[in-house]
Amino acid sequence: MTSPSHSPVLPLDVESVRARVDAALVEFMVGQHGRLSAISPDLVAAADALRDFLLDGGKRLRPAFCYWGWRGAGGAPDSAGIAQAAAALELLQASALVHDDLMDRSDTRRGLPSMHRRFEALHRANGWRGDREQYGAAAALLLGDLLLIWCDELFVRCGLDPAAVLAAKPVFDLMRTEVMAGQYLDVLEPVAGDSTDELALVRAQTVLHYKSAKYTIERPLQVGARLAGASEELVAAYGEFGLPLGEAFQLRDDLLGVFGDPAVTGKPAGDDLREGKRTLLVALALRALPTADAQRLDRRLGAPGLEPAEIAELGALVAGSGAADRVEERIDHLMHRSLAALDAAPLADEAARETLLAVAVAAAVRRY
Repeated sequence: MTSPSHSPVLPLDVESVRARVDAALVEFMVGQHGRLSAISPDLVAAADALRDFLLDGGKRLRPAFCYWGWRGAGGAPDSAGIAQAAAALELLQASALVHDDLMDRSDTRRGLPSMHRRFEALHRANGWRGDREQYGAAAALLLGDLLLIWCDELFVRCGLDPAAVLAAKPVFDLMRTEVMAGQYLDVLEPVAGDSTDELALVRAQTVLHYKSAKYTIERPLQVGARLAGASEELVAAYGEFGLPLGEAFQLRDDLLGVFGDPAVTGKPAGDDLREGKRTLLVALALRALPTADAQRLDRRLGAPGLEPAEIAELGALVAGSGAADRVEERIDHLMHRSLAALDAAPLADEAARETLLAVAVAAAVRRY
């Protein structure tokens, strides 16, 4: 997991977007903390955990793309409402991360205990009865659901024109459905899919689109555009720009998850191999490797107790397959498509075009 000290700086913050989103989140969480605490003193620990999880680190990518989608459609730069609407996307992201950590059995998030581990520790510290791990899992599941509820609450009550919020809500809802669908397909693949069949690449591509690419860039841009009353032409242009950029962004992440330098990424070497992520990179490697090597990679990917030496061996198999070169070629192709779409997009504000161009370039070549 990326710790706050290693959080990358993409050129999305030229108008203090992150600070404004953080301020909106602080204000919202103060109110929600009071609401939970008023229900029962036993909920103070849950309120504290949600506040800490949400406010400690995070790149705020989705809120930033929402803001710049708004700006590109002619939205006012000083709007308080867009900061709150964009902040709702961070609540959605926090919900997804709490659930993701539980499903992956991750111990940490941003250098701190993951939500289920935090509540396991609370159970242990208080000497409570029953199964500690079950309690931690139940707490994380419920609190992740609560964040999902809150993201809708903040979005609907952001303070922007209700008609604009109503126009943007279908895209907001579609984004939530897509990311949950992508997450389910990601969970399904290792247990039901045959990693060596011809459909493995198609399944990996589907997960890439719906769990990552659309959710990270395309839909946030389109939500911001709808909030600003954008034309159908601009909404479609954001899709043509955002989807390939989101895919390239995730493919770069996949490369870093196997080959990234821990001193730069803030993650252990080969972290994706340890976690058993069935990425497009892995799918390409499995298709290209000799049968025996492909079977070993398939069998040991995400296996419990992987030692550093074996992770290095699996990384060498991926490297030797030529899959990384194919992914780099794919990134180049996607970036060409994305930048061409941005150049042709009918943006109402050239500052937004310049910012999105800088983000695209930084996303393609990043090494964090």
